Amino acid sequence: MGAVDPFVIALAFATIFVVELPDKTFIATLVLSTRFRPLFVWIGVGLAFAVQTGIAVALGKAASFLPDDVVRGAAALLFAVGAVLLLREARTADSEESETEEEFAAKAAARGEVHGGKVVLTSFIVLFAAEWGDLSQLLTLSLVARHDDPVSVFVGAWAALLAVSGLAVIVGRILLAKVKLSVLHYLGAAVCTALASFTVYELVAG
Repeated sequence: MGAVDPFVIALAFATIFVVELPDKTFIATLVLSTRFRPLFVWIGVGLAFAVQTGIAVALGKAASFLPDDVVRGAAALLFAVGAVLLLREARTADSEESETEEEFAAKAAARGEVHGGKVVLTSFIVLFAAEWGDLSQLLTLSLVARHDDPVSVFVGAWAALLAVSGLAVIVGRILLAKVKLSVLHYLGAAVCTALASFTVYELVAG
């Protein structure tokens, strides 16, 4: 296996960062950090993201053995689906923000008073369930299949997820007060559209 590719790392980071920032996992991390010790929350969330990213990378590596045209077509389709999903969710993102916070606050409360390692475990369980089959996981799979560089994609995607969860823990409430979730959804949709368009161009250009 060759050295990691800085371009693929940057591409994975940028893609996953913009689609994960408006995601419900950002709010989940924010809520958990207000109830439990933030550092332990971030560690638990980071471990959940590592497992989820690892699974997506493994599936993407398996898909990379398919013919190039099939991989490009599937990747373009997933990017396009991601754009549609983000656009659709943008319409109700702002109004549903409080409901999402209440949902994860209830899940955190159900775990009772926990400390230390139990905070890490609680955060891991809550985020692992919330992230399963998430858009960022599907896009990670697509990036691995498209570029056949699982290590670089893993590094970029996981770094993006750690950055987003870190923002949620440190300045999540301030960020949501300054930037509407709908705007972040539109930004993510624009990135997915650009990736889908570029992939289709490569497919047609051959």
